Amino acid sequence: MQKHSPSYLIKQNLARGDSYIKAPIIVTFKTSNRSNAKVKKKVIRNRNIDEVLDTNTKIPGIPKSAIITHIGIGKKYIK
Repeated sequence: MQKHSPSYLIKQNLARGDSYIKAPIIVTFKTSNRSNAKVKKKVIRNRNIDEVLDTNTKIPGIPKSAIITHIGIGKKYIK
């Protein structure tokens, strides 16, 4: 007899194949919580929006201590 864990305890691995929208995701973030901190933009092309919003996912170029101010989907946010 095999025990199965509840479905909410199973971490889902999203396939990178066709599971994400091909539109770029733009993340605007501050490097610290100070008022004069630099505001930077990062364009992410190979991730799902759910992976970007997940706090446990490490995205290269965005530090763990960064404060995300805006997230946009599409080419019109790239400037």
